[in-house]
Amino acid sequence: MASTSEPVISKADEILMVSQKLIQTRGYNGFSYRDIAALINIKSASIHYHFPTKGDLGRALTAQYCDRFDQILQSLASRETGARARLEGYAALFRDTLVERKRLCLCGMLAGEVETVPDEVKVEVARFFKEQQVWLTQVLQAGIEAGEVSASINPEIWATTFLAALEGAMLVSRGLGNHDHFDVVANNLLEMVFAEA
Repeated sequence: MASTSEPVISKADEILMVSQKLIQTRGYNGFSYRDIAALINIKSASIHYHFPTKGDLGRALTAQYCDRFDQILQSLASRETGARARLEGYAALFRDTLVERKRLCLCGMLAGEVETVPDEVKVEVARFFKEQQVWLTQVLQAGIEAGEVSASINPEIWATTFLAALEGAMLVSRGLGNHDHFDVVANNLLEMVFAEA
């Protein structure tokens, strides 16, 4: 008989999962090891065993987030062939985080606190944004070459604009308590990108 039990999650992975939620809802400076310990019913010393400092935890978590996001983007690119479908799928990732998970982008939250996070975390945050810009630039360039996107668009500038607008739309939507704002921004961006093609 096949087992129906849940997969076993290591204690380190459990710590990372809880920490990700805390950062995405409270920020890096909004929680301590004591908060994590209370949520998963372990001692703070156990967290220090896996992640000696909060910087170690932040770096491991952000590196994992970057790697997972990269895998999602690769999957999205292999599923969708057109630039519009890829950009719609990309915007949907941010919308899902905001609406379904009631969180903000991990690296967006960390970028807001960049002056107070350890250097090892800053490196991973910068990596995330650079990787997003590269992926979006490639999608837009491919769209131009396919005649889907206007040749008058500068792919690098629009990649930066698209990313910044989605991150900002998450913040403003959360501040207003209105997810419709995110949809308006995402839809307007897409219309601008494809308007003259």
